[in-house]
Order: sequence, then structure tokens, then C-alpha cells
Amino acid sequence: MSNKLTVTHTYKVTGMTCSSCEAKVKSSLLMLPNVTEVEVSKEKQSATITMEKHIALSTFQNALDKKYSITAAEHNETAEQAKSWFATYKPILIIFGYITTISIIAGIKHSTFHWMQAMNIFMAGFFLTFSFFKMLDLKGFAESYSMYDIVAKKIKAWGFIYAFIELGLGIAYATNFQPFATNIVTFVVMTISIIGVLQSVLNKRKIQCACLGAVFNLPMSTVTIIEDALMIAMSGIMLITML
Repeated sequence: MSNKLTVTHTYKVTGMTCSSCEAKVKSSLLMLPNVTEVEVSKEKQSATITMEKHIALSTFQNALDKKYSITAAEHNETAEQAKSWFATYKPILIIFGYITTISIIAGIKHSTFHWMQAMNIFMAGFFLTFSFFKMLDLKGFAESYSMYDIVAKKIKAWGFIYAFIELGLGIAYATNFQPFATNIVTFVVMTISIIGVLQSVLNKRKIQCACLGAVFNLPMSTVTIIEDALMIAMSGIMLITML
């Protein structure tokens, strides 16, 4: 017996006029990824859908013929989408929460907040934590990373190398080793990394983000862009202050 949690919602579906319509709506919805069960009623003009995670209403509408219209009947769609978003990105949100908290604490000295110190600790925590998850399944990470990274697509070994670069950067920030060179490497590596991420998100490719390795099944999204952009911005700011 599977212990996987599921979500079940009942929707109003208009436009069904016969049993053939009923069957067509059901088959169309069942073809969608993560949909496990569908019950459709022409008489009630409804569809009860069981899914492995909440699916946006627009996804259901796009799967149906234009003559059918589907709307939320018993739930708040906005609230459900927000809940689904937080459930999907819970691991990365918790990680960022921990790293941010530690960085803020480290940045406070004698009632003064030292931004550079806080950013340095944040970068160390970020790279050490993210490299840790990549190391848990290095091969799995390298395979996922090669799906979208512009370098890893051409050089398969880059996925393996990248994980160790992150580890090295984490140690460098933690020990304040050659800060100028460390920030240059971070700026260059993360700028290269964000190119593949931007291409995948803008092209709306449905692939797994490898930021936390192959341990968590996180979809590629704007969250990934924010991660990389944050590292680029921080390393850039730190470089400017050193010039």
C-alpha cells in the first residue's frame, strides 16, 4: 500500500451534454501527470480529481476541449496554489531560513550590523549546504545538471567538478581565504550557471532543478534564478567593496 499523500478536489465542469462528453473529459484529465483518479458526472456538471499534488486550474483547462469550462467548486484556488508552492519548495525555504538567521547573528557585533560579515557567512553556508546535498548522490546530480547547464551539456565531467567547486567556495568563504579571488570565481561560475537556468525557465521546460542534488525533486523555476542571481549579486558587491 502506498503512503504517498494525495489531494482531491471537486470542480464544476460545464459544456458536457452526453455520456461521450463525460468520457472525453475524464480521459483528458487522466492523461495529465500527477493525476491518479477522475470521476466525472454529466448530471452534476462536475469532476472530482485525485492528484499527487495540487495542479493549477489552468492546466486542467488547457487539457480540455474548448467547449468545456472547468472552475473550482469547493476550494479557494489561490490558497491551494500557495499551499502547493510552499510544500514544493519547503526544503529550500527552510535551508535559506537557517542560513539567513545564522548570517544575521554573525553580522551583529557591538550593536552594529556588519553587512560584509553577514554576506560572507551567508555565502559560506549556502555553498557548504548545497554542496552537501549534491555529494549525497554525485552521479544523480551530474546527470540532472547536464539537462540544462550550458557547460555540463558539453562536458559531462563538469557536473562532478561543479559540486567540488561549491564545496571549495564554501570552505573559502568560511575561512576568509583569498576573498578577492574567491568572489571572482563565484561571480564567474554562478553567471555561467544562471544562463542554463534562464534558458530552461524561459522555454518553460519541465525539468528537475539540481540545486539540491538529486535528493529533492524540485522543479526548475524562478526560485532557481533567484538563488543564482543572489550569489552573483553578493559576490559582485563584495568585489566592488574590495576595489
